Amino acid sequence: MRFLQDKENKRYMGFLAVFCLLLAAVFLISWAMQGIWMRDSLFLWENTAASSLLAQGVPEETVALAFKNTEATAEGKALLAKIGHTEENSLMLFPDIRQGMERSGLLLLCGGAALCIVLTLGAVGYLRTRDRAYERADRAARQYADGDFSQRLSTGGTGTMERLFGTVDRLAAALKAKGESEKKAKEFLKDTISDISHQLKTPLAALHMYTEIISDEPGDTETVRIFAAKSEESLARIDRLLRLLLKVMRLDAGSVAFEKKEVHVEELAKAACADLCVRADQEKKALIFEGAEDTMLRCDEEWTAEALGNLVKNGLDHTQSGGCVKISWKRTPAMVRICVEDNGSGILPEDIHHIFKRFYRSSGDSGIQGVGLGLPLAKSIVEGQGGVLSVKSAPGEGTAFTLSFSDSGAR
Repeated sequence: MRFLQDKENKRYMGFLAVFCLLLAAVFLISWAMQGIWMRDSLFLWENTAASSLLAQGVPEETVALAFKNTEATAEGKALLAKIGHTEENSLMLFPDIRQGMERSGLLLLCGGAALCIVLTLGAVGYLRTRDRAYERADRAARQYADGDFSQRLSTGGTGTMERLFGTVDRLAAALKAKGESEKKAKEFLKDTISDISHQLKTPLAALHMYTEIISDEPGDTETVRIFAAKSEESLARIDRLLRLLLKVMRLDAGSVAFEKKEVHVEELAKAACADLCVRADQEKKALIFEGAEDTMLRCDEEWTAEALGNLVKNGLDHTQSGGCVKISWKRTPAMVRICVEDNGSGILPEDIHHIFKRFYRSSGDSGIQGVGLGLPLAKSIVEGQGGVLSVKSAPGEGTAFTLSFSDSGAR
C-alpha cells in the first residue's frame, strides 16, 4: 500500500479510522438506549396492566403468576384478537413502542448528522491540503517555464505525490543544466566565431595584398609566380583551419560515433604520417617509426590517425632542419602507449598548461604556421575513445606526447 507512505494520506486514513470508531460508538449508544427505552416501556406496560387487574379484584397471586407465564394459549390469542391486538397491527399504533422508535430515530439522526459534518470537514481539510500542494506545484512549474529554478517541490517525503514532486525537481534540474549548457554553447559559439574571424583575417588580408600585387604587375612572371605561391599557402592555411574547425565542432556536438576495430599500431602510425613524409623530406627532417610489428590497438582508425597526424605535424612545426620526429609504441600489461617525440624547440613552462586550449599560440610560435586547433582536436579524439593524452617538454630539448589506451581498448 504505497499510497500510505504519503503523510497527508496517512493523516486522512487515520481520520477515517477515527470516524469509523465514532460511527460504531453512535450505533452502540443507540442500541443501548433503545434497549433501555424498550425496558422502560415494558415496565410501564406491566405496571399499568397489574394496576388494572388489581383494581378489578384479581388476586395478587393470579397477577404475579400471569407475569411469570411464558406460554401463549389459543384462548389468550383469541382474546387479544377481539380487542385488536394482532401481529398485523402497525408498530406506530402502540404508543410506548412509537415513543421508543421516535427517540431512537432522533438519536440516530443527530448522531448521523454529526458524523456527516465531521466527515465533510475532514474531507474538505484533506482536499484543501491537496489543493494547496497542487497550487504550489503549479507556481513552481510556471517558474520553471520562465527559467527560474530556485523553488523546489519535494520536501523529502516518501509518498506518491512526494515521489512525483521529486521527479519534477529532477526534471527541473535537468532543464537547468540543459539551459546552462546551451548558454555555454552559445558563448562558445560566439567566442569561436570571434576566433575564426581573427584567424581568417590575416590570410585573407594577405590574399588581398597578393592579388593586388599580381594585378599591378601582370607582366612580371617571377613576381606572379612568387605571390601566386604565397596565395596558395594562404589558401591552404584557410582550408586547414576550416577542416579542423569542422572536426572540432562535430566532436563538441557529440555527432561523432567512434567505430572501434582492431588495427596494427604500425600501420596506423604510417597511415597518419603518409601526407607528412614529403614535407619531412623537403625540410630535411626524419620520421622514425619504432615498435613491435604485432602490437594491436582497438580504436577508430580514421580519427586516431587524425590525432596522430596532428601531433606529428606539431613536431615538424617545432623542429629545425636536420631534426627528427619519432613515433614509437609499446604494449604493457595494462595498456598500449603511442609516443610522438621530437627534438625541437620544446614548450615553455608557462605555456605547457595551455597548449590544449583552442586557438592558443605561444609567444614563441610567432614564426610558425598554425591555427591552434591541432592539439585540442587530438586531445578530444583520444579522450573521446577513453584514452589519455599527456605531454612532457623542456625548452630546447624537445617535446613528447603520449597517447595511452587502457586494456579495455587495447588487444
